Amino acid sequence: MSGHEFQSWFPESGEVDMTDTSTNIDEKTVAELRELAGRYPQPRSALLPMLHLVQSVDGRISPAGIEACADVLGITTAQVSGVATFYTMYRRRPGGKHHVGVCTTALCAVMGGDALLDRVSEKLGIGPDETTADGTFSLERIECNAACDFAPVMMVNWEFMDNMTPAKADSLLDDLAAGREVHSTRGATITSWREAERVLAGFPDGRADEGPSAGEASLLGKSIADARGWAAPTVEEVK
Repeated sequence: MSGHEFQSWFPESGEVDMTDTSTNIDEKTVAELRELAGRYPQPRSALLPMLHLVQSVDGRISPAGIEACADVLGITTAQVSGVATFYTMYRRRPGGKHHVGVCTTALCAVMGGDALLDRVSEKLGIGPDETTADGTFSLERIECNAACDFAPVMMVNWEFMDNMTPAKADSLLDDLAAGREVHSTRGATITSWREAERVLAGFPDGRADEGPSAGEASLLGKSIADARGWAAPTVEEVK
């Protein structure tokens, strides 16, 4: 042994707060959990959306939510906890009304992602993985938002905010804090993190057609190909 031990930068990432037993889960929630389980040939396949539903109700992965999922699926609470603590989209602590994520990976970092995160953190008075005292905002350092052609990018409640600058971030946060209607740069109306979690659970809010499914930068190659009559070779041509 070298005498050194591994130090995690995310010391609380694997913990669910089991001391907070408060919950809003009721009979309706349990019925919806059972509905989700019934959508799959193997009910356990529904665990991920079920956990999103728990978050939409309790604002986090709660002990009651873990127990409810385990009961519906006929598995142990340890098995549910193992999944809930593996993925970073599941919160171990209560989050804010709006969850803000700033990408600082590779291209976003080159295009100013770190400066963007610093500005958001300074304005909100919190660091990554923290929530403002009034419960309005949570902040997360995101590992790649898969939107490199719009770098640097932020997300608010999982909606894209493309080509961001510190000034744009200031304006966005001011509008959200004031309760003004805000749209993502791709058109979708920003609701709340809990409402977004319910959609991820599999209960649509009727807003799927708001805004384009892909931005102009993502479609540039296709637009050029269409304009010039280019097309991928057919199977027969490849042979």
